[in-house]
Amino acid sequence: MTAVALDLIDEGGAGGFDRLTLAAVAARAGVAVPSLYKHVSSLDDLRRLVATESVNELTRVLAAATIGRSGPDALRSAADAIRAYAGRHPGRYASIQIAPDLSNDADEELAEAGAATIAVLAATLRGFGLPEDSMVDAIRMLRSAVHGFVVLELTGGFGLPDDLDRSYRLLIDGIIVGIAGLEEVDAA
Repeated sequence: MTAVALDLIDEGGAGGFDRLTLAAVAARAGVAVPSLYKHVSSLDDLRRLVATESVNELTRVLAAATIGRSGPDALRSAADAIRAYAGRHPGRYASIQIAPDLSNDADEELAEAGAATIAVLAATLRGFGLPEDSMVDAIRMLRSAVHGFVVLELTGGFGLPDDLDRSYRLLIDGIIVGIAGLEEVDAA
């Protein structure tokens, strides 16, 4: 059933996750909605399963993209992997943006999946020689920049005819400069 939901949300584009319903999953699976309750307790439960699978999938993609790389090369590879994943799986990418509720036991698996993603990103950024207390800032910088670009790209927010790939490369180059400069900012 999770696989059916994953396919449905990707077919729905960037808004597919927001439009996910039990009725749509049941219709695609060829069963009645009450039959889904053998597998999930609610739509929130299904959304959590979809998000967890999507986070795990992105983590595997990030790990494969960054293995054996360091510094700017690793960061570029990670950013490119996120952008490519979002382009291939816009609904799954949207599901990843839901932060787990750390006070809710039902979100424990999603929180663990997210922690694994953060660990891959932190390993990627360690090649910049950042102190550990700058790591959260660096991850937030990278995630915010790439996410902003990706969402605008997925939703048609870039209306100018200029080369998007060039703009993206410049963004990532800017993030590399910014992250490399974090050590200097922390020292000031």
